[in-house]
Amino acid sequence: MNNFKKTTVQNFTKASIVTSEECKYWKQLGTPVFIKEFGAIDYIDFSPIEPYNFAATCSLRVQIYNPLTKLVLKNITTFQKEAFGATYRNDGKLIAAGDDEGKVRLFDANTKTILRIFSGHRAAVHRTYFVSDLHHLASFSDDRTVKLWDVGTEKIVYTFREHNDYIRAGAVNRASPHTLISGGYDHVINMYDTRSEKRVMSVNHGNPIEALVFHPSGGIFISAGGNEIKFWDAVAGGRLLGTISQHTKTVTCLSVSSDGRHLISGSLDRHVKFFNTSNYQMIHNINYTNSILSVGIAKDGNTLAVGHVDGTLAIHRREENFDDDKIERIEREKRRKERTYQIADEVIEKPERKHLKGYDMSLRKFEYSKALDQVMNRFCVTKTPEVTVAIIHELIRRNGLRQAFANREQDSIAKILTFFNKYIGDGRFTRVLVDAINIFLDVYEPNFMSLAPDVQRLIVELNRRIQVEENMTLEFLKLQGALDIITNATELANETQNDTIDLTVPSSKMQPSADAMKAFIINV
Repeated sequence: MNNFKKTTVQNFTKASIVTSEECKYWKQLGTPVFIKEFGAIDYIDFSPIEPYNFAATCSLRVQIYNPLTKLVLKNITTFQKEAFGATYRNDGKLIAAGDDEGKVRLFDANTKTILRIFSGHRAAVHRTYFVSDLHHLASFSDDRTVKLWDVGTEKIVYTFREHNDYIRAGAVNRASPHTLISGGYDHVINMYDTRSEKRVMSVNHGNPIEALVFHPSGGIFISAGGNEIKFWDAVAGGRLLGTISQHTKTVTCLSVSSDGRHLISGSLDRHVKFFNTSNYQMIHNINYTNSILSVGIAKDGNTLAVGHVDGTLAIHRREENFDDDKIERIEREKRRKERTYQIADEVIEKPERKHLKGYDMSLRKFEYSKALDQVMNRFCVTKTPEVTVAIIHELIRRNGLRQAFANREQDSIAKILTFFNKYIGDGRFTRVLVDAINIFLDVYEPNFMSLAPDVQRLIVELNRRIQVEENMTLEFLKLQGALDIITNATELANETQNDTIDLTVPSSKMQPSADAMKAFIINV
């Protein structure tokens, strides 16, 4: 009895998950540092120059953070009402931000000194962007207008009135100082040419526009509205290139990597997703605990900042690789710990006592019903179904499964049927479960009408699932037959091409006889 053989549980290897190089790249961002701000993080923008500080707009202030120390460097608090959309100029020297009063303020990024106040909007200004020529500034307001300002003179250059609802999104083309776009809650995206003072193109997103961004190439712009992200060809007159619908709630923010290869989106569904801009495939996903309003990525791609509706700011920093000295120290410490020393005393080890699982103890005592009950608990059925199937297989081998099924309560029968229904379609367990189901039906089919209604429904459902599996198997057999015909025809064609018929007569080594030589005639 001491040599009882444990039940052999077959371990099934899990399917390997292929991780792309792009996914590995973004996974290196590491664990975020969370900072609690004074209000919802409306917008995040990174400085285009090193060390790539970023401005986070929240409540009545703009906080400037150092991405290395993750500490506040400067705090701009000259706003009387809520601030919106603080952005850096291309040279990193100036910061512009709108507010709830309809004003646009211009600050020195180093000294926090307020340099300009642009007054002209009649409602809140939610987005402001510097044009790539460094001398003009675009503002997008709830008064349904887009204004282009001259930074030097503090005057309005152009005013565009093409929207019928609030304008909450905009973008400027870094590749062209004369092109900018705006998106409103009227579902419309308008493109303007500042040289002609008019709208040159208009497209309909289909939902209120929450965010806009230009691809660094300048020929494509991307819009976010509802749970959809759309790519548009600016050169081809606003032709729709592709749509991404990976989010389940409204997409609130967009950001593009400096090389233009990756798009980052944030949503109210608490996810930040990373997409490949060439094939629109999602390559990485980060889940947070609260809805997301803003996201930004540094120019070098080493820092990611995410702003939440509850005022939480998450800062990810790419993990640095160990240098050679650190690796050598780690290897040296590992070798020291693994060094073996000469044994001075002889130690007589106690014989190892084998510990049996509960179901093995029950099998050892021939308590088959108890063994089956021990592997029908919720944890075993959901986490380790291979153990349950292994015990069923062992009971079949011992001719004890009929005994284990007999004389059970209705709840216990329902558990067994639920397990059958869940895993009958799993190819790993089908062979064993088919035999087990046959034994189960032999036990309970004669008394089917006396079973509880819930148990009867489970048996009917099991019958339906088995029929589905049979039909699927037949379809696969048909498909296999069709594939065999194709492969056989291909192999036959290849063999025919390789076989060449030799029509030449093999030369004979026989010499002509004397009579043949007499009859030999030469035609001249």
